[in-house]
Amino acid sequence: MISVVIAVYKGSKHIAEQIMSILPQLKNEDEIIVSDDRPGGITERIVKRIAAEDSRVIWVEGKNKGAVANIVNALRHCKGDIIYFSFHEDVWLPDKVKRVNEAFSDGADLVLHNASIADELLNITEYSLFEKIRAKRGVIGNIGKNSYYLPCLAIRRKMLKKIMPVPRSVPDVGQWIGLICEIYGKVRLVDMPLIYCRVSKKKKPAFEKTFAPDSKSRGVLLSKLYKRIFFGN
Repeated sequence: MISVVIAVYKGSKHIAEQIMSILPQLKNEDEIIVSDDRPGGITERIVKRIAAEDSRVIWVEGKNKGAVANIVNALRHCKGDIIYFSFHEDVWLPDKVKRVNEAFSDGADLVLHNASIADELLNITEYSLFEKIRAKRGVIGNIGKNSYYLPCLAIRRKMLKKIMPVPRSVPDVGQWIGLICEIYGKVRLVDMPLIYCRVSKKKKPAFEKTFAPDSKSRGVLLSKLYKRIFFGN
C-alpha cells in the first residue's frame, strides 16, 4: 500500500491539479493524505469535493503549528508501507510511481528521484534538478549542501521509527529524512525527472535556500542529529 503525503497551507490554486496527476498512478487500496494547515478555506472545500468522488483522497485538519508540524501530522495519518512526499504546487509525471517502486524492489529504504524545474505555467526552466544541485548520497556532503528535496522523496514506513519525532527546529524536513535514512537505511537515487517542480518567482529564494543551508541551519541540524544518534532524542 502507498500513502502520499501532501502538507498544505493556502494551496487552493494548484492542489486539484496535483491530486489529479497522482491518482491515476495509485491502486484502489492506496491513499493521499492532505493535511491542511489552514482549515475552513478554499483548499479544504476543493480537497473534500475530490474526496467525495474518490475515497483514496483523505483530508485531515492541520494543527496550525507550522510546516514541520503539518508534515508530521500527515505522517501520523498514513497507513501505507511506502510513503511518498509531495508539494501541492507540483505535478507528478505519469511513470513516477512505477520508477520509484522499481527502486524499492531493489531493497532501498529511501528513494530520491530527479525533477524538472518549471515556472508558474509549467514551462520547464531547468530540465535536471540533480544537475543543478549536484545531487549525491552521503552524510557529510548533504549537511553542507542538501540533495534531499522533500517532494522527490519516498521512504519505507519502517524508517519512521528513526525519523520520528521530527524535531520542530530542523531547517528542512527533507534533509532530516535523507540524513536519517543515510545513517540507518539504504538510499537509492533515480536520475530521471519524475515531477515538474513548480517554482514561482516568489518561491525561488526559499527554494534555493533548501539546497544551500546557512551556517546556523547546519549547526541546528548537526545538534539534532547528534542527539538522535547518541541519545535517541
